Order: sequence, then C-alpha cells, then structure tokens
Amino acid sequence: MKILLTGATGYIGKRLLPLLVAQGHEVICCARDKGRFYCPKEFEHKVSVIAVDFLNEDSLFSIPKNIDAAYYLMHSMSGNATNYDALESISARNFVSCLNSTNVQQVIYLSGIVNDKSLSKHLSSRKAVEDILNTGLFATTTLRAGIIVGSGSASFEIIRDLVHKLPVMVTPKWLNTKCQPIGIPDVLEFLTKSLWNTTTYNQSFDIGGSDILTYKEMLLGFAKATHVKRWIYTVPVMTPKLSSYWLYFVTSTSYKLAAALVSSMKVEVVCSDTRINQLLGVQPMSYEQALSRALVKIDNDDIVSSWKDSMVSGQFKGNVADYLKVPKKDCYIDRRKMEIIDRAFTIDRIWSIGGETGWYYGDWLWNLRGFIDKLYGGVGSRRGRTNKHEIHSGDALDFWRVLYANKEEGKLILYAEMKLPGEAWLEFKIIHNTLYQAATFKPKGIWGKLYWYAVLPFHGFIFDGMLRKLIQ
Repeated sequence: MKILLTGATGYIGKRLLPLLVAQGHEVICCARDKGRFYCPKEFEHKVSVIAVDFLNEDSLFSIPKNIDAAYYLMHSMSGNATNYDALESISARNFVSCLNSTNVQQVIYLSGIVNDKSLSKHLSSRKAVEDILNTGLFATTTLRAGIIVGSGSASFEIIRDLVHKLPVMVTPKWLNTKCQPIGIPDVLEFLTKSLWNTTTYNQSFDIGGSDILTYKEMLLGFAKATHVKRWIYTVPVMTPKLSSYWLYFVTSTSYKLAAALVSSMKVEVVCSDTRINQLLGVQPMSYEQALSRALVKIDNDDIVSSWKDSMVSGQFKGNVADYLKVPKKDCYIDRRKMEIIDRAFTIDRIWSIGGETGWYYGDWLWNLRGFIDKLYGGVGSRRGRTNKHEIHSGDALDFWRVLYANKEEGKLILYAEMKLPGEAWLEFKIIHNTLYQAATFKPKGIWGKLYWYAVLPFHGFIFDGMLRKLIQ
C-alpha cells in the first residue's frame, strides 16, 4: 500500500517509518522542511519525501491522489503558546480538505487520553483535532495515549533529568495525579496493527500500559531502575507557572512545552476502554519493562529519535536551507586552521562533539555560557544530543542546531539557538590535510557589536584548544 506519513521528522514518525517499510509499504513522508528529513539508504527505494506545511494550503498540491492510508502525527505546541490550539485546528481542517480529494481509505491519528470532563488546553486541542478528522470522507482510527515512555520521549527525558539531578525533590501536588504510561514499542505496535484493520474504523481507543501510577510513583520507579535513592515531598502552594519554571530550569524541556505538560498533568489520563488490546492482540508492557528497554537503548547509543531534535526544543525558525549559506557581509568572523594527522580520526571527533562528550577544551566555559543562556530564557546546553556519534541536519546539539553534516565531505555547520544580540554560525571543514574552523557572528545593533568584543578574548583559548584536541 501507499502510505502518507505526516510528522515524519517527529519523535513517533521517525520510529514508525522503518516499521512501515519493513511491512512492504511505499511511504510518502511529509515534512515542512525537507532539509531536516533523513532517510537511511536501505529505505530509499521505498520512501519519498515531499515539502508540505498543512498551515499553508498552497503547499498541499504535492500530496499524491493515489494514497491508500495516512497517519496524522502532527502537533503544534511548538507554535505560539497562546494559539497552538488554533494552529492545530487549521492544520487538521486543511488535512481533511486535501485528503478528501484523494483515494485514501483510512487515517490513523495518535491523540491524548481525554476522558476527563475538565480538560487542559493541550488535551482539548487534541480532542478538537479528532472531531475535525472525523468529518472526513475516509475512515478515522484514533488512538489516545497518555505518557509515552521511551528513549528520547519528552516525558522520559523529564523524568530522567529530575531523578538524576535532584536527590531530594519538593514538588507540586499534581505529582499525585494518576496516569497510565505506555511504552513506545506498544504505541508503535498499536499504530501498525490498526492499519487497514476494518474493526478499528471510525472509532476511538485508549491505549495504555499495564500499570496505573502517579507521577510521583513514576519518578520513584525510575530511581529504582537506575539504582539510586530519591526523596520526594509534595506541596500545595506551587502554582502552574511556578511548576513550569521548575521543570524548565531543572530539566532539558523548553518553557512552552513545560507549561503545556504541567496543565495536562493536573488531569488524570487513565484508559477507560482497553478493548483494542483484544481486537489487535496486543499485550502492553509494564512501566518497569518500558523503563528497562529505554535504558538499554540509551546504554547502547541506539536512540532512533528524540523530542529534543524537534523545533519545539529551541529558538530555530524557518527552514534549514534558509540558514545554510553562512553570510560574510557585515559579519565578524573568527577563522582558524590546523594541519591534521588522521582524517578519519578527526572526523569522528567532530561528529562526536557536544553532549556527554563535551567540546574537548574549556568545557567549563561552554557550560557557563549554557547556564547564562538558560537564565535569560534560552535553551541552555541541557539538550545534549540524541546519539553520541551520529548527527544529521536538523538535529539539536546543546545550544546549536545542525544545518549540514556530511562525513564524506568532512563538513559540519551549526547554527546558534542561544539568546544572542544577532546570529551565529560555527563551521568545521576538512580540505586535503587541513581542518578549517570558522565562527561567524552577524551582530544586531550596538549590543551585538559589544557582545562580539566581549567574548572575543575567549576565542583564542577555546578554539585553539578545541582544534588541537580534534586532531591529536
């Protein structure tokens, strides 16, 4: 079958794609920015990508008419915090209007559990999208999930950050709210087994794991799985805004995402109808099993996707291609070069930069810059990187966004997502037996110029030391 996959660069989409290909389907991937889409070579014969923005009706003409089914995996929390619900509704209406003119028979939508009368703005938005999709001329299958547990998921990373960084936690009272977490392998199994299954047509199902837990129990469960002792105390005085800032400063999440999650965490998300388990023959795993699998993936550096690579995690706007050409006019440029000894060794070092590996030299200064950025509402350096040794266009890398990564060419271009009075790029490229490094800054006004001269004294210390470590 020919499958339309929206949200192909997202956390779920990246994991669903290889499963659909393995089942023999031809997959058309939708991405607002084709520059962020990475397809493994072994899938290229079965996968194509089209540039589509469902908020822009003029871009929908590229969707083929002869598709058999589609997955709707788009969410707009990355938009303005006050109007992401409106953006989601517009996107859903444009999607329905477009697909009504195709041959599509089924649309599968991954939503959130909405069985509480008092819904958060985030969950209300998910329900509104479901209602819009149900107006289409195709059959709709809605799978409603709560907390998704898997390496790289936003919920998992927040839990991991809290447990690793805080031996004692004074937490908001919503940590006593009950939820039914589900492992990412089970989510993917429900998504694939629902495809072309007529018993799921025009119905909504709750999907969840085998355990019903409070968020506090989930944190303590993670502590047990990682063999650490943690103490958690809840207080009733922490407001939603204060809770959001608490998550923002302690974890790697963005403030926008933290605020949306906090509003949802006050509502119980427990499955009220689990008949789909029998319909599809799925036996969801326990929270402990889901944690165990996620931790093994992390230990093996086998994380397929991470929420940190989505645009919601940073300040990046527009398409990768719009920033790929590094400017020279009206810019300050710090250029350095050094002769290399072993090309393969140096490339491996460059491709492992940042995250747990660090920046090879003067890490305390990089960490200080990340801390200052966090204080001013930036992304800081807590995002790290998804994989220790592999990076692709669109990935997050500490407070940078990867614009271009080509190992064969020996070229890497990063764009700064930190709070700056201007724009900044960092380039590495190997030509013959020489490594070239360039830091480019395009200032914005007098503050931008002052900023450049304030950090300039540190460049010689940091960049010279980093170049030597990349070579030796």
